[in-house]
Amino acid sequence: MDIIKYQPFPEMLSLRQAVDRLFEDSIVRPSRLFSAFGEATVPAIDAYQTENEVVVKAAAPGLKADDISIDIARDTLTIKGECKAQEEVKKEDYLCREMRYGSFSRSITLPSGLQTDKAEATLENGTLTLAIPKAEETKPKTIKVVAKEKK
Repeated sequence: MDIIKYQPFPEMLSLRQAVDRLFEDSIVRPSRLFSAFGEATVPAIDAYQTENEVVVKAAAPGLKADDISIDIARDTLTIKGECKAQEEVKKEDYLCREMRYGSFSRSITLPSGLQTDKAEATLENGTLTLAIPKAEETKPKTIKVVAKEKK
């Protein structure tokens, strides 16, 4: 017969478990902490490069082109915008409200050697796509080797 430790209140958390849960909720998932203050979440970004350009894609669901601004200063790309709420329902009538509204800003560092003056941005199906061409001097070059014949 096994001896089992008696726990009269198994549903009560130990102090250590309570502190662990507090840190897990506030530090591991910071978006939950910031959303309590009414800030909009920052957009998710994918950035990659091809042979001819650098492409940055940002999630922008529900946004219009007029709600987004893109700035490139030196090697820093900054995407700013604002998600506007249409208040059709009174605040006290909500059962659940998870959609975020407000201003957001997201910055990433770009590689050097880009022609930022020729960048093009499009917004389609909730995805902002920014294509920045590489300068000619930064594109990979292939040099053909020519063999010299002996005389």
